[in-house]
Amino acid sequence: MARIAGVDLPRGKRADIALTYIYGIGRNTALKILDATKVDWTRGIDDLSTDEINEIRKEIEQNHKVEGDLRRELGTSIKRLMDIGCYRGMRHRRGLPVRGQRTHTTARTRKGPRRGATPKKKTT
Repeated sequence: MARIAGVDLPRGKRADIALTYIYGIGRNTALKILDATKVDWTRGIDDLSTDEINEIRKEIEQNHKVEGDLRRELGTSIKRLMDIGCYRGMRHRRGLPVRGQRTHTTARTRKGPRRGATPKKKTT
């Protein structure tokens, strides 16, 4: 099993698909990495030699920010927005959509489940 950037790549997958299991690498980036290392993207991850896997690993380490470093950078960017109190930072803080989406009837993923109106309890 190939291990790149702290992630075990799944067996039996094509090389381009397997690389997308690494946080920060999508299909386009995976294809660019495989082109740069001269590895055929249609080959399975099991079929790659140790040298080819090391080439891919080296390419990712040198030219791409992935996994922990990328997560840390995104987290600090969001924290900076919240600290300076800009509009986007306030939307992050309140858990609302940040990029101008409608919230009157949608945005349930970002806002969470509906909180229904609960009637007041009668005191006797």
